[in-house]
Amino acid sequence: MADTLEMTPAATARLRVPHFIRGTYETGEDAVYRSRDLGGEFTTPALRLDRLIWPRSEPGPAFDTPIAEIVDLLVELGQRLAFDSNIYLQEAAAMSAKASPLGQRIVENTYMDIPRIFDRSALMADMEIVGAAALDGWQASERGGHHHVRAFPSRMVHVVAGNSPMVSGLTIARGALSKGVHLIKLPSNDLFTATAILRTLADIDKDHPVVRSFSAAYWPGGDERVESGIYRAQYFDKVVAWGGEASMRHIQKYIGPGLELISFDPKTSMSLIGKEAFASEETLKAVAWRASADVKVCNQDACVASRFQFIEGSVEDADRYCGHLLEALGEDSRYGDGQGPLPTAELRDHVEGVSMLEPMYRVFGRPDGRGMVIRSQAPVDFHPSDKTVNVVAVDNLRQGVLRANVATQTVGVYPNSRKAEFRDALASAGVQRVVPLGEAMESSLGRPHDAFYPLHRFVRWVADEGED
Repeated sequence: MADTLEMTPAATARLRVPHFIRGTYETGEDAVYRSRDLGGEFTTPALRLDRLIWPRSEPGPAFDTPIAEIVDLLVELGQRLAFDSNIYLQEAAAMSAKASPLGQRIVENTYMDIPRIFDRSALMADMEIVGAAALDGWQASERGGHHHVRAFPSRMVHVVAGNSPMVSGLTIARGALSKGVHLIKLPSNDLFTATAILRTLADIDKDHPVVRSFSAAYWPGGDERVESGIYRAQYFDKVVAWGGEASMRHIQKYIGPGLELISFDPKTSMSLIGKEAFASEETLKAVAWRASADVKVCNQDACVASRFQFIEGSVEDADRYCGHLLEALGEDSRYGDGQGPLPTAELRDHVEGVSMLEPMYRVFGRPDGRGMVIRSQAPVDFHPSDKTVNVVAVDNLRQGVLRANVATQTVGVYPNSRKAEFRDALASAGVQRVVPLGEAMESSLGRPHDAFYPLHRFVRWVADEGED
């Protein structure tokens, strides 16, 4: 492998992005890139491909570290990730405001929730999916006979998403629990979170095997000079990819025997709101507020954010609800600004087009970043985004259930009592989560993600069969 990549010399005024390579914090301005979202330039240290891999000739640093010790380490990490006292996270939030469309306030509020990922009960819940015994060594099969299995640590590349800083926290927690070695590709819209968490981990014990099991570095997605060199079975077992269709297709060309793709595919989410919402005007307002919380998650940039809401009632009922929803969208929340991103020109054109088709459609709000609501009797044929939601009036919520498909991740339901009525049909359609309305953001370790248990797939299940 080539030792280094030749890059354009960088100017000192650009945003400086550090790397964390096999336990060591690295800075430098050897390469210059441009942010995908905000367009600003940033610099990184030189990328040495030989430093991005852990040789297979020796076990990974944490392969034989007891899982109890790893859990204790992660719990201490969570305690040190309190935003008010963690200078690394504070610096990362300030820098992220220059590269992330989420803005500093939403990033800071998300950072305040990252310690929840490292709560002992959450870590234990995720670990028990695999089992401590299988993670710590060869475990006799429950089927009896001379058969042992081990959840063997993997060598992994993580192409993480930048639409929520929580993704980096989840990746580090699950990576540490799996005991493997992990190369995290930093996304251009979240260049600082993973490194800030790993620097905090190194402050606990810079020589700990888990610390030496992680790297975090940036290269442009699709850069064949990098990816053709490291996406190889002789270096890694799995590529964990969060991304869009183009990104997935690019990665898939490297996938072959010995190199597995674990994909967290791009998803959209929706809501089902029953006729019970119209019990009173106060109830309707409260339901609209809960529904707005699901729309505003990371200013609608997250997969869990609701884009279509099916409401059981007449067109006149739906219009009353839309007025309350628009008001709620314009208010600040932890994960969404009252004044969010301005809609794209393409979205504005779509909204303007349907606004001329009243009464079949009705548009509430303006393209000013405070949110828009489009009421219709069938879903619009474009993708609502930038705090824009399509409210569809239906006679029965089963009409909304029929609109779910394999690209639907989360469905929020009101009232809670009706979740059981629809969950089998939603699951059959391809939906992966059914939650109470307003709780799309609530999740934790130990639960399925995209219809599988991530830690179960992060390890390699190896069998030892036959009598010793």
